[in-house]
Amino acid sequence: MLTKRIIPCLDIKDGRVVKGVNFINLRDAGDPVENAKFYDRELADELVFLDITASYEERSTTIELVKKVADTIFLPFTVGGGIRTLDDIRNVLRAGCDKVSINTAAVKDPSFVKKSASKFGSQCIVVAIDSKRNDSIEKSQVFINGGRTPTGIDTIKWARKMEKLGAGEILLTSMDFDGTKEGYDIELTKRVSESVGIPVIASGGAGNLGHLYDALTKGKADAVLAASIFHYREYQVIEAKEYLKKRKVAVRL
Repeated sequence: MLTKRIIPCLDIKDGRVVKGVNFINLRDAGDPVENAKFYDRELADELVFLDITASYEERSTTIELVKKVADTIFLPFTVGGGIRTLDDIRNVLRAGCDKVSINTAAVKDPSFVKKSASKFGSQCIVVAIDSKRNDSIEKSQVFINGGRTPTGIDTIKWARKMEKLGAGEILLTSMDFDGTKEGYDIELTKRVSESVGIPVIASGGAGNLGHLYDALTKGKADAVLAASIFHYREYQVIEAKEYLKKRKVAVRL
């Protein structure tokens, strides 16, 4: 049985870890390198590093900061933000990450996902989907540029397309639930998870350990990404794993 993963996320702006609500009202959450060291000691399954303004500012991810983080940890490491070319991918992989997360560039040129998967392998390519509901729970659309720009693209159809083009994983963030600490968007997570055959990481809304459990069971996610509850030390990663194991969820201890 494949184990479920617990993944802390470092949202980076101006060289610092930040956290907001619904992608706005950002507040400082510490130094990226120190946070990375902490999660490595906490036995997180993976770490995600997202340069959240890189695409909007039309620049590449801060390579030096990626390298500093990679040099201090021994866990799988995903980097996203401003990934637009094969050279961008090559550069962050050389800096020490294991996977790249692509969002805006995938929407602007879907063939980029296919080229990236062909060049570096599907296991290396994560397509991030920032999704926001339209007028009903059944309908949601993809946003790009750090959640600033609506695309009109249906979330479910987009996830299926990305899988066909070679994505090895989907990082699904609910913009409606992000930072609210009221729980993940279970319905959206379930619909995406049931629509694709690749792993889905649920993101946006974790406020307690029960929310992680719900996303992994009711939402059928393969992993849960969380920020606030770990950054501000409300819960420990190992505490989350022990909670899940007691509830019969397979995790790596």
